[in-house]
This record gives sequence, C-alpha cells and structure tokens, in this order.
Amino acid sequence: MTEKLVRLEVSDYVALVTLDRQPVNALCREMRRQIVATFDEISARDDIRCAVLISGGKVFCAGADLKDRPAEDIPGDFLEHNRITRETTNAIRECAKPVIAAVNGAALGAGMAMAMACDIFFASDEASFGMPEINVGLAGGASMLRSVLGRSAMRRMFFTGRRLSAAEMYRLNVIEEVTTAAALLPTAMELAREIASKAPLATIYAKRAANMVDVMPQRDAYRFEQEFTMALAKTEDAREARMAFLEKRKPEFKGR
Repeated sequence: MTEKLVRLEVSDYVALVTLDRQPVNALCREMRRQIVATFDEISARDDIRCAVLISGGKVFCAGADLKDRPAEDIPGDFLEHNRITRETTNAIRECAKPVIAAVNGAALGAGMAMAMACDIFFASDEASFGMPEINVGLAGGASMLRSVLGRSAMRRMFFTGRRLSAAEMYRLNVIEEVTTAAALLPTAMELAREIASKAPLATIYAKRAANMVDVMPQRDAYRFEQEFTMALAKTEDAREARMAFLEKRKPEFKGR
C-alpha cells in the first residue's frame, strides 16, 4: 500500500492540504504525484471553493529529495522526473480554486516554488525562504522567484542561495501577513472561508483571470476579463448575488 504523504481534509467548502513526509517534507517523486493528484481533485470537487496549503512538522518543505534523483542509465528517467517536477507547481498554480499558502517553517528550493505557486501567502515568524540549488551545484527556480521578487532581490537570492526570513519577505511585499506559529492556520482559514463564501463560478473565473492577466498585455487582459463578466452575468448565482444585495440578506449560491 502506498504511503499517504499528502493529507486532504474538507470542511465548509475549504480544503486543508497538509504535506506529511517527515522530518522535512522533502519532495520525492511519489510525494509530487500525490500533490498533483490532490490539487486536481480540488479542481474537480464542487464541495471545495478554496484551499489552504500547510505542512505537518516544523519544516514547510526542504525542497527536492536529493536521494531520489533520476537514474542516468535509464532512458527517459530524467525527462519523467523533470515532468513531474514541473507539474508539482503547475497543479497548484492551475488549480481551479484559489490556494492560500500557510508557510509554517523553512520553504527551500522546490518548497519555496510550491509556496509561491499559491495565490496568497501567509507565513509564521518561524518561516524562511530560499533557493539553495546553487549550493549543491545546480541552478533552478529563477522563473518562480521572478514572479514574486524584483530583479535585484531575485538575482541575489538565485546566485547566492541566500535565505530570507518571513519578515524580510514581508518587507519585500511578497507575503500578505506574518503571524505567530499558533495564529498562522486560523488566519489562513479565516480568509479561505471568506473566499469560499463568494459565488463559486465567479471565484473559478476570477482565479483563471488572475492567472491569465499575469502573462497578457493590459488591453488584451481587460477584454479577456470582460468576456468572463458577460458569461457570469447570465448565471443564476449572479442574479442571486444581486437580489441578496438588494434584499440585504446572505446569498445562497448553487454554482450555476
């Protein structure tokens, strides 16, 4: 029986995803496959509208498991390894539902990339972030750093393997909020429940739009969003939201 390395709990339309490969949640291929499968499941489930990603233990994720490297003597093994490595973060970024990172310890290398693939970032005051690949003779993750850091800060971290504290990441305007370790999950869950209270179709379209406008010119991106607005305006949920607003009551969304 395959060991469960990623736990999924669902309550009140919020999914709590917990990385659970102790002691440091190093990413082996099986764990990556389970992460991909978990976020694909979240995308497909109607009883989930938002997700929170956290880890068990004191380390969020120490990065790739260096003991689980591809075999050079097996044709295609390196390509398969690279594919599942890419899809680990892609599954989070492309998840149909918003994903909140609750970083409760060190997030290094692929661990930092995973956190930065989320939509909103919270961290405890015990968290730290880094891309230490350069320290083991490798180079990777510049595309992840570029999405959240400015040019100089990104290159300094990438070229040196420098680790930043949660406070430093907050100063660089990357993290939404730094909390105590005890307050981290309640803070993330509170926001997740707020997001989950919105019209589910609108939230799905909003996530898709947020991803697309990152890579589109402003003129094209706004037209893209307008087409979403036109489609959403015809839904039952949009009509319910308007009526609830006018009638000063809580809306009852049906996801259609």
